[in-house]
Amino acid sequence: QVQLVESGGGLVQAGGSLRLSCAASGRTFSTYRAGWFRQAPGKEREFVARISFEGSTYYADSLKGRFTISRDNAKNTVFLQMNSLKPEDTAVYYCAARCGGTCNKAVNYDYWGQGTQVTVSS
Repeated sequence: QVQLVESGGGLVQAGGSLRLSCAASGRTFSTYRAGWFRQAPGKEREFVARISFEGSTYYADSLKGRFTISRDNAKNTVFLQMNSLKPEDTAVYYCAARCGGTCNKAVNYDYWGQGTQVTVSS
């Protein structure tokens, strides 16, 4: 079993930055692909980014250049650096791990964190 705990969310003004962290329990986490998703009120959960165990990354087209996913396998942690934030980035951000299949689909992940709220004011 793997437990994921997100942190780093909060309230930020448009144009600002936040760095989200996802701390994982379990020695096998470093072997899993991991991803970030977000869900705004009234909307479906949306793919943000994913990272393989060796560090290759993939992003939602709309977020390329502003968001960066990274990981520290020694610390069992995945990060999401978010820059130039916009009000439309407001959502609950979720960390996910162990993807089987296409990793931009939430249904393909086995483990989820509880989410962290990000609010961007205009």
